[in-house]
Amino acid sequence: MRRWTSGWIGAALLTAVGLSQASAEVIVLGWPGGPEEEALRKAAEVYNADAAETDQVKLIFFNRDGFFDKLAADLAAGSQEFDINLLATYAIGRYAPFMEPVTLPEDAGDVFSDKVLATMQFDGKQYGVPTDLSLHFMYYRKDLIDQLLADGDWQARYSEISQEHMGQAMTPKDPDQWNWEDWAATALFFTKSINPDSPTRYGAVLQMKNLLFNMMVWHSAARAQGGDWMDQGGEITVDSPAFRAALELYKTLYDAGTSPKDSTAYEYAEANAAFGSGQAATMLQWNAALGDLDNPEKTAAVAGKIGTVAPPTGPDGRYTHIHGLGLGLNKEAKNKEGALKFINWLATADAMELYARSGGSPAVSEAITSVLAEDRPDLITLGEFAGQYGFVMNGGTSAKALQVYELQAKEFTAYWSGAKSIDDALAATSSGMAELLQE
Repeated sequence: MRRWTSGWIGAALLTAVGLSQASAEVIVLGWPGGPEEEALRKAAEVYNADAAETDQVKLIFFNRDGFFDKLAADLAAGSQEFDINLLATYAIGRYAPFMEPVTLPEDAGDVFSDKVLATMQFDGKQYGVPTDLSLHFMYYRKDLIDQLLADGDWQARYSEISQEHMGQAMTPKDPDQWNWEDWAATALFFTKSINPDSPTRYGAVLQMKNLLFNMMVWHSAARAQGGDWMDQGGEITVDSPAFRAALELYKTLYDAGTSPKDSTAYEYAEANAAFGSGQAATMLQWNAALGDLDNPEKTAAVAGKIGTVAPPTGPDGRYTHIHGLGLGLNKEAKNKEGALKFINWLATADAMELYARSGGSPAVSEAITSVLAEDRPDLITLGEFAGQYGFVMNGGTSAKALQVYELQAKEFTAYWSGAKSIDDALAATSSGMAELLQE
């Protein structure tokens, strides 16, 4: 396993928040890439403008691939290379022995609900400040779906394509009424190789890279079919009709060409690039992507044309994976006093409003979302979807949860790419999960 080195830390610090190495007093290891990094950079910039020299914050980041293993190794080794580090709901059990619980300011309860604060808790203790709530939206081209729902010729062709590829003549629906079969039929219709009259090249963009975060996106389909990691008795239940149906759905859409051929190498950034360029009609993606995708300066091809709903429903209901990201205190931090000042500042209403306006996705009180309603209406939706459809797989907060996600990513990507049969992939996943979760 590769480890962070002093050389890498030094190089990263030189680029952090534009500060000189001499004044670095509070080192924060943040989540790399995407709006979370942008929001944290802006928050640190504003904080540093008023902070004492000894409390100045510097940010460091690393590649998303293998991030959590690298962090776990450094924490376990007693690293003092960072004072504050990223936390995630699905990893707190793994990191808690090497972190120090924190007591947030009393008015943090006015900023975050108890449920949101609980995303950063383990064994009844608070381990950090929640900065982002993550779940999934079904993104779709509103202009194209509106035309589909109004155009009789398109509807007739939609029925023909669904009959040919899915064995039933289907009628287009409003995306908020989709089940997974409706989404599949829509993806087929908007794929140019299937429907030469389609205005988009692809009907969907699937994230199928061997990466644990892609499993979180796909899990919404598995859970809607009734899937779970374990039953209440602790028996592994992934080799089930529910998991098979969700795996086969992605495989069917991929093999039909509804998603780019290199989708087996896609994650967050690649999927956003494909959808943002106007190449795809739909995309199941993290809520954090909306800010960039609906920004005409960044994605002019689709900005103003995007609709979002919760993931489609299935036989067991409608679901979205949910977890929180936040920042907590390294037990071996060199500057605990300065670190706690920054953590406590992040727990204020002003800091979270700034963080949200800078692209982050905090789950904050109505008093804050009402101020942000015009610029960030997605934050209101975020709270609604989390309350109605949010789920965590049974075993999804255990100390070995990340290894389970990684195992599934390895096996399921192998199936989607044709390197393994579905039987072999599920058998290997089941036996591997039994070793990890039943130790």
